Amino acid sequence: MNRIFLLSPAYAGGQRARLIMSERAQFDLARRLRSEKPPALGEVFAFLSGLYFRGKLAYANAFAAPRRKRSDVLVITPTRGLVPAATPIKLADLQEFAGVDIDETNPRYRAPLERDVQRLAKQLPAESEVVLLGSIATPKYVDVLLEHFGQRLCFPADFVGRGDMSRGGLLLRSAVDRCELTYISVAGAVRKGKRPPKLEPRRYTK
Repeated sequence: MNRIFLLSPAYAGGQRARLIMSERAQFDLARRLRSEKPPALGEVFAFLSGLYFRGKLAYANAFAAPRRKRSDVLVITPTRGLVPAATPIKLADLQEFAGVDIDETNPRYRAPLERDVQRLAKQLPAESEVVLLGSIATPKYVDVLLEHFGQRLCFPADFVGRGDMSRGGLLLRSAVDRCELTYISVAGAVRKGKRPPKLEPRRYTK
């Protein structure tokens, strides 16, 4: 089964974004953002979002086909549609992301996303699955994805009823344990449900 993993975007206008974009920032990731060897989009978004995006990225990298990770692990961005998580980004790129609202009515966000989703839908074999690692209850991207991917758009069944932090923890431990989750189609699915039991606390080393 050919699977594409789509990671919902991290918020680029929050406190952590302002911290890393500050001229006074001297920690490693901030310095690399200004260097000739910039960090990957996935790494920067993991810093902005913390556990949630870190879990999404770790999970997608764990279960994407080894030789196709660069093309099969894609991030929804505020201005550039679908971008491989491994793509290097610089300070100017992050500043661009921070200046645009992620809203389905905002053409600067929606037009590039629709363009890339439509293109990907045409390229994928009919038997492919597109796994959304993000909220399935928001119209910010789900409506566009459903329109073009239809029944091929799916998500981890265990997401139902969980908040962002719980999803992040679930994805991270699934990646560490090499235990892939069960996917169900977004179309017709119950998107909100009873909150499941809390995950047992676990520590992870980087």
